[in-house]
Amino acid sequence: MQNGSKRILTSIFLFFLAGLFEIGGGYLVWLWLREDFSWILGAIGGLVLFLYGIVPTFQKTHFHRVYAAYGGVFIVMSVLWGGLIDGIKPDNYDIVGAVIAVIGVLIIFYYPRKGERIWSK
Repeated sequence: MQNGSKRILTSIFLFFLAGLFEIGGGYLVWLWLREDFSWILGAIGGLVLFLYGIVPTFQKTHFHRVYAAYGGVFIVMSVLWGGLIDGIKPDNYDIVGAVIAVIGVLIIFYYPRKGERIWSK
């Protein structure tokens, strides 16, 4: 596998992991505060959210670009979480919005910039 392809796959994995930690941690806090589950779930959720804050630091580009692109990843993963975990089927507006978010991620994070060689090193 070429080095550029490996970097892209690594970045996708890091986005997925960050999304899983943020949404999963937030969900545990949600269950604690909104659904009257044990405070232990809230504490675990807080720890998982802390880990979410660490994962994006492993991305190999600028802070603003990571967090801007991650916003789109978060949208897509939230829609998927709703369908898979909460059992709420996404409607057409959810799907259209998620597609638009993915387009934004591709432009913000993966489109090559003049003078930058982030993905080809």
